Amino acid sequence: MSGAAWVRVLKTVACFAVAAWVCTAVVFVDETEFVIVERLGRIVAVYDRPADRGWQWKAPWPIDTVRRFDRRLQVFAPAGREVFTRDRKNLVVEASICWRIAESPDGTADLLSRPVVQFFRGLGTKPIAEARLGSRLQSLLTTQVGRISLAELLVAESSEAAPGGDAGPLPRLVAELQKQIEQQSDEPQSWTERLGLEIVDVRIHRLNLPSSNLQAVYERMRSERQKIAERYRSAGLAESTLIRSQAERQSGEILARAKAEAERIKARGEAEALRLLNEAHARDPEFAARLQALDAYRDLLNERTTLILSADSPLWKLLTSGGSEGANSTPPRAEDVPLSAMRPSNGRNGGPP
Repeated sequence: MSGAAWVRVLKTVACFAVAAWVCTAVVFVDETEFVIVERLGRIVAVYDRPADRGWQWKAPWPIDTVRRFDRRLQVFAPAGREVFTRDRKNLVVEASICWRIAESPDGTADLLSRPVVQFFRGLGTKPIAEARLGSRLQSLLTTQVGRISLAELLVAESSEAAPGGDAGPLPRLVAELQKQIEQQSDEPQSWTERLGLEIVDVRIHRLNLPSSNLQAVYERMRSERQKIAERYRSAGLAESTLIRSQAERQSGEILARAKAEAERIKARGEAEALRLLNEAHARDPEFAARLQALDAYRDLLNERTTLILSADSPLWKLLTSGGSEGANSTPPRAEDVPLSAMRPSNGRNGGPP
């Protein structure tokens, strides 16, 4: 490559370098951040107001340097810490802090009194700020929770009732924590005035027992629930026994009434049958007596019955002559019993002679 070509390359590189160096004189201020411009270690510009958003000018690097800080809300939730209540009950309390770098009030001309500048000088970065907040929060939790008993801390009149006018122990504890984090009684200035850090909200989002105590608490809860279940079972068994006894008594009464009604109906039926039978016998007594005799003989005789009859026996006359020896002959009666009637057990005898 010739010398002229090298000169052209160097000029091109120089132009790009100069353009990049000139671009460092422009700073863009986003709406989600605060910007501090330092010139050789001295703060010369602070962009922390709505009117400062957009493009701004400064001296090129390394004369002026830019520091950016997030202006949005930050949520800091440290790990839970074990503390003791007034009655020496240990709890694991988990709390969170919502904070941000304070807005600059209108009419503040002094750059060094701006909240973002105080934050930069007093804390510097977000991790350092959250470390200070965590230390302060844990110290205040230990102090404030130690003044309240466990029963007062967990009191609840009703899970379905609306909040009353008087705040409970937990809301009062949260309000006191926020107040003490912002400024304690022995501090002449608040954190916003000294460090430019605004505490927006403090919340206690969990109260838990230590892991070493959880099993014992669960066992006690289980035994209490078992006692309640046994009480319900015994009450249900007693109620079941009462209902069953009442049902058995009612069923006995119903069956007794039904049986008595059946006996009455049966008696009426038998009386009606007897009346009809008597009416039928009254119409033709001779025929009725003969039918009664035949029915009696039918019950008495079968293929294995042996009879010994006399010649004047009504049954003999009925079997030999059909009972038609004359109009004046007396019809056989069911009360006339043969001289002998027997049924051999061995079954070798035949029928009637």
